[in-house]
Amino acid sequence: MKNKKAKRILIFIFLLMSILFGVFYYIYKEVSGFDSVIYPGVFIEGIDLTAKTKNEAKNIIESKYSKVIVKKNIIISWNDKKYNLSYAKLNPRYNIQETIDNAYGYGKNLSIFSKYKIIKSKSVQNYLLKFSYDKKAMDGFIDSIEKDINKEAENAKINVNNGSISIVQDKKGFKLEKDKLKKILYSKMDGKNLKDINEKAPVKTQEAKIKKKQLEAINSNISSYTTNYGSISSPQRANNIVISTKAINGTLLMPGESFSFNNTVGPRTEKRGYQGAPVIIGNKIESGLGGGICQVSGTLYNAMLKANINATERVRHTFPSTYVPIGMDATIDYGNIDYKFKNTLTYPIYIEGITNGVNVTFNIYSNSSLKNKTYNISSEIYETIPPKEQYIDDASIPLGKTEILQEAHTGYKVKVYKSTVEKDSVVKKELLYTDFYKPVDKIIKRGTKK
Repeated sequence: MKNKKAKRILIFIFLLMSILFGVFYYIYKEVSGFDSVIYPGVFIEGIDLTAKTKNEAKNIIESKYSKVIVKKNIIISWNDKKYNLSYAKLNPRYNIQETIDNAYGYGKNLSIFSKYKIIKSKSVQNYLLKFSYDKKAMDGFIDSIEKDINKEAENAKINVNNGSISIVQDKKGFKLEKDKLKKILYSKMDGKNLKDINEKAPVKTQEAKIKKKQLEAINSNISSYTTNYGSISSPQRANNIVISTKAINGTLLMPGESFSFNNTVGPRTEKRGYQGAPVIIGNKIESGLGGGICQVSGTLYNAMLKANINATERVRHTFPSTYVPIGMDATIDYGNIDYKFKNTLTYPIYIEGITNGVNVTFNIYSNSSLKNKTYNISSEIYETIPPKEQYIDDASIPLGKTEILQEAHTGYKVKVYKSTVEKDSVVKKELLYTDFYKPVDKIIKRGTKK
């Protein structure tokens, strides 16, 4: 009985071992079949790579991503223009090898039974690719679009040629919203979008500040004033008059805008072409850079008065000028004394400055309706103050010998009027201001040496 029982036990053990061996062998065979390939249920970006070798997996992923994306383009449209950038220029890169290594290695370091469990389970392990590209190339592409699109708005312009007025159309300006475009493109550059990127460039439109319609109101010469410089000027003085007149020519002032002679003409320097010529400094006439341009400011001043635009800043000379009536001059000194006015009309004004070697003229153009009234400027001397003579004794100079240190200039008190003329009749005469040209005494040095 005991032998039979022992025998049965041995048979049972043998059978159990055989079964266990068979099971183990089966598991071994199943697991070893995946030693050099990727386990079931392993995906990259949703692509099933079950039983694929590394090379097979690499070919599959590259054909789906790397080889496809380099053929795609980024296309930015604006108006009738298209800006194209090939993905290939962005050097697009996926971490394909790294991801395949991870996918291949999934479960490989586990026990044989854990490996078998992975193989037979229906669980899914999905790996995602990392994508990168050259952002500098992208930014350079966007910069090139910006350079092509961005344009400043251009104001309408006015041209006057021999009294004929023409208006140049204003132009809109455009500005690429660069940061906005970057944000759009960066968000779509995730490596998953394998189609061409088509986007409209976000562009802001900028309107011109001065429109053609506004300048069309300028249709007539409303004022003009001329002074002669040819008979009183050296070549240097004439040169200064020409340069400063050119600087003012073409000035456009919209209603409410102000004019500064010094800001418009700029510094009077040799570098800018100005030369030395007689200029009033204190009570004397001396040579100075830019001498003569007070005639330009004086001529413009009178043209503006005749256009019914008064000065907001104006200073007379020390003594009267010869090129304009007394009380109607306007001196300037860069950095110290300026001539300024504000366009108080309801229309824009255009200033034309002309020199011809003999005369300097300023023509003021605006709306023809302003010509219903004209303005005459006049002055009258209401008091004359003769200068005195002052003597300075000098013991180093022989008795009876004299030297004039300062020439005399008569003093004047002047009233300046503006007469408003309508239908050939003066309808109003008003006092604009009074000027006082102080007398300048003659100063004589006389010798007392015996």
